[in-house]
Amino acid sequence: MNVIGIVGWKNCGKTTLASALIRELSGRGLTVNSVKHAHHGVDVDQPDTDSFKHREAGAREVILAGGQRFAIMHELRSEEEPALDELLARLGPCDWVVVEGFKAHSHPKIEVHRQACERAPLFPNDASIVAVVADYDADFPGPVFTLNDVSGIADFVLSPEEFLVGES
Repeated sequence: MNVIGIVGWKNCGKTTLASALIRELSGRGLTVNSVKHAHHGVDVDQPDTDSFKHREAGAREVILAGGQRFAIMHELRSEEEPALDELLARLGPCDWVVVEGFKAHSHPKIEVHRQACERAPLFPNDASIVAVVADYDADFPGPVFTLNDVSGIADFVLSPEEFLVGES
């Protein structure tokens, strides 16, 4: 499976780019999965639902299945947050995985950085950043794209560059 990450600081456009890239790659006939990292508590379930009651009763994993989709909820309880590699191993077969977040992992990443971001870009200190998306002339030694050049970003991601291909 091929993995490309989208990283950057809060409110700099990561989700906008990740969603656009997923749409573009899917539109080209590729199967795309995604992993989104959140720094806050995440709960896709609601109190008073049966699946919530199952988790509260002590189930470690609950699959909620319906005619349109299914979700697996895994309670970590006292376990550590899983590493990206562990999460990737749980995904179904696909051509590409777009990962939003996981800045510290060494997978190939595209950084989104805007002038309005108050924090400095990540790329000077992260060798796994292979491209930058910016609204200014970023001093990056590799490709620099605008946020609107989703087609160009997808072309870059799909290029046969060896650093973009990861086996999981």
